[in-house]
This record gives sequence, structure tokens and C-alpha cells, in this order.
Amino acid sequence: MQEHTNPPVFFISGAVILAFLIWGALFTGGLATVAGNALTWITTYFGWFYIITATFFLVFVLWLMFSRFGNIRLGPDSSRPEFGTTAWFAMLFTAGMGIGLVFYGVSEPAGYNAGGGPNPDEVTPNTPESASEAMNFTLFHWGVHPWAIYIVLGLALGYFCFRKGLPMRPASALYPLIGNRIYGWLGNLVDILAVFGTLFGLATSLGLGSRQVNAGLSELFGLPNVWWVQALIVAAITSVAVLSVMLGIDKGIRRLSVINLWLAVTLMVAVFLFGPRLYILTGMADFAGYYIQHLPQTSLHVADPATDPNGFEFQQAWTLFYWGWWIAWSPFVGMFIARISYGRTIRQFITGTLFAPVGASIVWFSVFGGAALYYDNVRDTGIADVSSDLAMYELLGNLPMPDILAGLLSVLTIVVVVLFFATSSDSGSLVIDMLTNGGDPHPIKLQRFFWAVTEGLVTIVLIAAGAGMAAGDTDPLNALRSASLITGLPFAVVLIIICFGILKALRTEDVRVQVPGTTPPSRGGESKVHVAPPGDVDRSKAQSGSTSASGTVDNSGPSDSSDSGA
Repeated sequence: MQEHTNPPVFFISGAVILAFLIWGALFTGGLATVAGNALTWITTYFGWFYIITATFFLVFVLWLMFSRFGNIRLGPDSSRPEFGTTAWFAMLFTAGMGIGLVFYGVSEPAGYNAGGGPNPDEVTPNTPESASEAMNFTLFHWGVHPWAIYIVLGLALGYFCFRKGLPMRPASALYPLIGNRIYGWLGNLVDILAVFGTLFGLATSLGLGSRQVNAGLSELFGLPNVWWVQALIVAAITSVAVLSVMLGIDKGIRRLSVINLWLAVTLMVAVFLFGPRLYILTGMADFAGYYIQHLPQTSLHVADPATDPNGFEFQQAWTLFYWGWWIAWSPFVGMFIARISYGRTIRQFITGTLFAPVGASIVWFSVFGGAALYYDNVRDTGIADVSSDLAMYELLGNLPMPDILAGLLSVLTIVVVVLFFATSSDSGSLVIDMLTNGGDPHPIKLQRFFWAVTEGLVTIVLIAAGAGMAAGDTDPLNALRSASLITGLPFAVVLIIICFGILKALRTEDVRVQVPGTTPPSRGGESKVHVAPPGDVDRSKAQSGSTSASGTVDNSGPSDSSDSGA
């Protein structure tokens, strides 16, 4: 057990997950009340903290990108990237927020445009002004800020794991500040928070996404929109995810991500070709410019409930919800992007992770959201009036194309949604494996299988628990999502501490000489940051404090040992 798991994290996480699952399934109203009140209290009294913290992370990673530390590699100085640029980007995009772009790509800008924005009394709905405002806040929520949050943890883990030989676990990022105590209760507490936020975040997203797939199948083929169909959808998605995670990163996750990326691009190109092309092209430049122009203002604006009740209500329901969501998901996405970024320099890592997905998101929202804005503002189609589950299908139905082609695109949309969820599930399973095994980036197959199946079973239980709800009852999925979001506040504090840990460690690096294939000379004297062996090698020695000051670095790189273990 000690060899393949970190028992405190594994068993405590399992117990907490089971307790919350029972609470959410059997006593949904109680959990919803407690979690909802806690979340409301956090966003009311710590909203300013979320806003400032997210902006601080953005400034911090931009500074690192342009600093003298930019040429330091996530690995030995002789290391080179494990994955090609296209595959790397595909995995970044699909794991980070791909499914959210499909779910909210149409409904979010359309909803803001129809009067759901922060200034409904000042901006007339369904006008060019409301369209610009709608897209500005949509891009704000899905732009550079969430990726900056992911980068902080991803960069720290990539640096400390691949360059300093520490385990691939969030607690390792605290090593410069607390030393070998990362192997004690404090480090385990950080990892348990990460497991809780990751598993329930994935499970609730998987459940809500199954409803979008079910809505599409009901619209196209007349299948009943009921809980057991959604449970079958979750089972199908979980099966794909299990196969992918069992094959490993290179044979499974990478290939599935690349396939999914190209299918999503195909769908986007089709909407562009049949949609309002000129409006999309002009809007792409206009929306991006408006977003960049207003970024400093939106990044630091905190609405006060007494003087700006509409703005506060919007910020609480959307911006602070998103910021808490991205922070709660940062262990999942951060660990995964660290795992696939071996050999890249800090500058390459930040540039690719910050700007490539954001650029893709701007194009995506300009096409799908822009088309929805055009049809609502010019043709008065009422896309904003349908639910988020059906918004994408409603847009496709309004495109000037033959019905059979619209049907094919709707089927493609369902396939893309399913694969996006599968790629999120398989990468999430890999992350939870690493969290519960002490940081080994190559979990054994049995453990990969266990966590991938667990995600699906948790989701199915929550869907079944909500089947008998009466009108007005609380949805178990939403109740547990609120509970998982509460982890965002303590983890925001952890991320701030991690920033100082990164800075302390980087200052021990000699950046005067960076010749490929060589190790820069030391600055004279022992490094101030003592590193421990990797999480899958000599963990007992590291926990006892017997690690040498120089640490251990694996110069061979992280090959995808998908065939290792059971």
C-alpha cells in the first residue's frame, strides 16, 4: 500500500468524498443550504480578495515570462519537450476548459446581451453596445485570468518535480517554505483539498454536461430527457475515459485530445461558413480590442452591494463564481499541464499556456457567440431565451443550411461534447491518481482504473438522487458543486504562498549561463532550496529528513510508462 499510495491522502479523501456523496444524495436540501450560505458569505465578504488575487496571479506570471528566469527549463538544462506543439496545445485546451466553451459558447454572451449583464439599467439589450459589453465580460471570464491561475500551480509543479526531483503533488510547491513538512499533515491537507475540489468538480460538470448531450439527443432523435438516459451517457463517457487513461498519456489522452480538437475546429469552421461571416470577422477584432482596452478596469473592479446592487449581483453570480471555480480546479489543470510540459522553458510554458488557449477562446466565442448575437440582435431569433443545454442546438437550427446538414452538425456537437468530457475525465483521473499515490507521475493501471470509474459512479449516483425531485427542490449536482467551490478560498491562499515559494527557489538558480546540454555553475555554496527525491523513489527517506541537500534529479525525462504497474 505504501509503495503505490499515500495512505493519509487516499483514505481521508475517500472518506470525505463518501460522506459528502451521502450528504448530497440523501440530504440534498441540507447540503445545499450550508454550501450555498457559505458560498454567498465568501463571495460577499471575500469578493475583493478573489478579484485582487486573480489579477495578482496574472501580473506575476507575466513578470516571470519576461524576467531573467524565463530560460530556465522544467527539467534538467539538457531536457527537451516530451510532446510536440500541436499535441501539447490540444491537451492544454481540452483539459483546461474545452467543455465549458461548448456549454457556454453561445448561451453566456447571448444571455448578457439580452439584459443579463452587469448594467441592465444603463445598456439597452440587443444593441451593438450590449453586444460589446456581453462579449467583453465573456472573454474576461474565459481569458487570461483563469489561465494565469492554472499557470501558477502548473509552473511550480513542473519546476519542483522535473528540475528538483520532488513528487508531483501540490504540497511540493511549498517545499522552499516548509521543507520536509510537505510529507506531513500540512502537505497532506493541501493534497486532500485538491482531491476534493477535483473529483466533485469533475463529477458535477460531467453530470451537467450529460444533460446537454441528453437535450441534443432528445431534440434530434426524440429520446426521453430523463435521468436514466443521462446515467447511460455518463457511463459511455466514463468508458471512453477509462480506455484513454489506461492507455496512458501518449497512446490515450494525447490522441483523444488531438482528435477532439480537430472535430471542434470542424464544427467552428462550419458555423463560420454558414453563419454571418462578415459580422464574425469584424466582431473578432472589435470584441478582442474592447476586451484588451477594458482589461485593467474589469480586472480590478469590485462592485459594492450598497452602491451598485446590479453590478454586485452580476459579479457574485458570474465573475466570483468563475474565479472560485478556476481556483478550485487549479490542482487538476495545474498538475496536468505540468505533467505534459517537461522540457519546456518557463518562458515557453507561460507563453504557450497563457496566450494560445486564450487566442483560441477569443476565436471560438467570436464565432459561436458572435453568430448568436447577430441572430438575436438583427433577426430577433430569441436564442437567449432557451436554456444553456439547448442554446448551441438553437444556434445551429437558425443557420441558413439544409435541415440534414443542421442535423449532422448537431450530431457533431454531441460527439464534441462527449469527447471534451472524456478528455477532462481521463486527465482528471490521472491527476487524482497522482494526488493519492504521493506524487508519482506514472500511476499504476489499477489505480487509474479505480479513480476513472469512481468519477463516473459518483456522477451517476448524483443524477439518480435528483430523479425524484419535486419542482423547486435543490439539484444534488448543484449542491455538491457549491460545496466544491468553497475549497477555492483556502486554495487561493495556498497559491499566493506558492508564488513566494517559486520566487525563492528561482533566486537560487544561476541564470548567467544557459548553454543547452550543460548545467550552469553554482553561485558558490550550497543551494538554499534543499530538494527531496521523487515521490516514487525513497519516499520514506524523504519523510524522515535524511535527504541530501543536493537532491536527486532524473535526467531521463518522464517517459509515458503506461505499461508499468499492475
